[in-house]
Amino acid sequence: MALRALKFASLTAAASGIYLYGNRFLDPNDFGVVRVGRAIATTAVITYDYLTSLRSVPYGSEEYEFLKSQVHLRSAERLRELCCSNRGTFIKVGQHLGALDYLLPEEYTRTLKVLHSQAPQSTRQEIEQVIREDLGKEIKELFVSFEDTPLGAASLAQVHKAVLQDGRTVAVKIQHPKVQAQSSKDILLMEILLLVVKQIFPDFEFMWLVEEAKKNLPLELDFLHEGRNAEKVAHMLKNFDFLKVPRIYWELSTSRVLLMEFMEGGQVNDRAYMERNGINVNEISRNLGKLYSEMIFVNGFVHCDPHPGNVLVKKCPVSGKAHIILLDHGLYQVLSESFRMDYCRLWQALIKADMKRVQKYSRRLGAGDLYPLFACMLTARSWESVNRGIDQSPVSASEDMEIRSNAAAYLPQITQLLNNVPRQMLLLLKTNDLLRGIESALHTRASASSFLNMSRCCIRAVSTYQRSKSHSLYRRAQISLTEALSLWQINLYELFLWLKGSQLGNWVIALLRRMQHFTY
Repeated sequence: MALRALKFASLTAAASGIYLYGNRFLDPNDFGVVRVGRAIATTAVITYDYLTSLRSVPYGSEEYEFLKSQVHLRSAERLRELCCSNRGTFIKVGQHLGALDYLLPEEYTRTLKVLHSQAPQSTRQEIEQVIREDLGKEIKELFVSFEDTPLGAASLAQVHKAVLQDGRTVAVKIQHPKVQAQSSKDILLMEILLLVVKQIFPDFEFMWLVEEAKKNLPLELDFLHEGRNAEKVAHMLKNFDFLKVPRIYWELSTSRVLLMEFMEGGQVNDRAYMERNGINVNEISRNLGKLYSEMIFVNGFVHCDPHPGNVLVKKCPVSGKAHIILLDHGLYQVLSESFRMDYCRLWQALIKADMKRVQKYSRRLGAGDLYPLFACMLTARSWESVNRGIDQSPVSASEDMEIRSNAAAYLPQITQLLNNVPRQMLLLLKTNDLLRGIESALHTRASASSFLNMSRCCIRAVSTYQRSKSHSLYRRAQISLTEALSLWQINLYELFLWLKGSQLGNWVIALLRRMQHFTY
C-alpha cells in the first residue's frame, strides 16, 4: 500500500512538473513553496559559510581578513542569485543594499549593484492583462503604437514608449502583475529569516531594512501616489528652470498603470554623453546638489531614489541650456520639522568643523557615543578630514579606500547605529550614497560649490524656522538681517573662489605680487 502511494505521488509530481514546464504562462518561481525554500536554503548556506570559514583563523590576522573578504563575496553572489530568482521585492531590497556604498562591505555593494540592470521583464501577455484589467481596453484601442521592448525594467514595474490616439508620445509605466500579491509574503519571509540569523549572530542588526520595506513598499506600489508626488515636487521646485518633471496624464492612470509625458536624455553619471553633447559636467553636478539641498533642508520632501536611471540630462535645442529630468517619484521621505532643523544644524557644524556642535546634533539624531562614526557615514570622509573641515580638501583615493575598508571593520557598530537613528535618516543615508556615486562618476565629488549650496539652504531653512517661532517684529527683523549677512558672506566667498580659479583672478594675483615686489 505504501509502495503504491509512493508510486502515485511520484507520478503526480512528474506530471505536475511536465505540465508546469510546458505551460509558458506558469512560472515555478511564482509558487510560494519554491520562493520560500530558495530563500531558506540561501540563508542557511550563507550562515554556515560565516560560521565555519572563519572559525579556526586568528581574529584580525591577514589570513582572517582575506578569508572574510572571500566569504563576503561568496555570500553577496548567493544573495544576488536569490534576488534574481525570486524577483520583485527581493530585487528591490537588494538594490537598496547595493546603494549603501559606505555602510556595507564593498564585496556586497559591488556585487548587488548589478541588480539595477538585471530586473525581470513582464511578457506582452502580462502587460496586456494589466492594461485590460485597469483601463478596461486593449492596447490597440488606446495607442496608435506601443513598443514591445521596454525602455527600462525595474524591480516593481517596467516602462514602454507609446503614442496615444491624439498623437501625444507618452511613457507607460506598468506594474509587474504578480508583485503586489507576493510583496507582503516576501517581507514577512525576510523578517523571519533575519530574526533567525540574529539569534545566531547577535551583532547582526538589519531589522531596519525590513521595517523600511514594510513602510515604503505599499506606497511604491501605488502609482497614483507616485503621480501626486511628481506634481508636488514639480510645483515645489518650480523656480529651478533647469528641472523637468514629466507631466502625468490622470485620465489614463491607475494604481498599477501610470501614463506620463515622454522625456529622454543621457544618464546623469554618463560623463562621455555630456561631453559629446556639450553639457557642462560641473554645472550638472552643481544643479543636482541645489535640487537635493532644497528638497532636504528647505522643504523636507526628498526624492529618495536618485540612481542614474532615474536622473537624466539633456541639452535643450532651443535655449542651449542643460536640463535635469527627474523620474520615478514613488519613493519620497517626508522629514519632520524637528528632524530637519537638527539635520540642518548638524551639516552646518560639519562644514564649519565645529566638533562640539557635531557631537551635540549627532546625539540629538540618535547617534549617541557613535557620533564620530555617524559623521563619517554622513560625509563619507575620514574622521581626520571631518576634524580638519570637509570643505578644505577633496577626497583622495587613499581616503576613499580607507572609508570602504572601515565599512567592513565597523559593520556591527554601523548596524547598531542604523537601528538607533530615526527612520527618516535611513533613506537620507541611501540618497547621500547614490548622489556621491554620481559625483564620483563625474569627478566632481566634494567640490566647494556643493558645500556653499548646502550652507545657503541650511541658513534659509533655520532662519525661516526661527521667524515662524518668533512673535516679536524686532526679533524677526534681526533674524532676517543675520540671514542676509550670512548669505552675502557666502556669495562673497564664492566670488573669491571663482576669481581664484579664473584667468582674470590669476592676472589680478600676479599684478598684486608684482606691485608688492616693487614696493620692497
